[in-house]
Amino acid sequence: MKTAWFTDDDQDMIKALSLMLRLLEYETRSFPNARKTARALLAGQRPDLLILDINMPEVSGLDLLEFIRSRRQWDDLPIIMFSSEAADVQVDHALALGADAYIFKPVTIEELEAAIAQATGKRG
Repeated sequence: MKTAWFTDDDQDMIKALSLMLRLLEYETRSFPNARKTARALLAGQRPDLLILDINMPEVSGLDLLEFIRSRRQWDDLPIIMFSSEAADVQVDHALALGADAYIFKPVTIEELEAAIAQATGKRG
């Protein structure tokens, strides 16, 4: 089974994303902040897909995206950015940093599935 990790500090969003991803046949693992996600990656663990909330305390999802994309070992890791902010500037910035797709909160399962197809199609 494919694995999807997501990083979000909102417990309700974690529950919703976890359910949607399981329905899309992904094993899930959630992280409450970007540092814990980075630690798991640095420890050698790796998902098939990563979804990052942009607005988090201390280290943002954009900071983590930039860190991941600066490492060759994760060049092919599909990454979807996730935010309640729909500003074109933020979307463009995330895509310029190496995001493969961008979805907005609240998300439907159809939107999530389309973003996964887009992200995995670019990196797969």
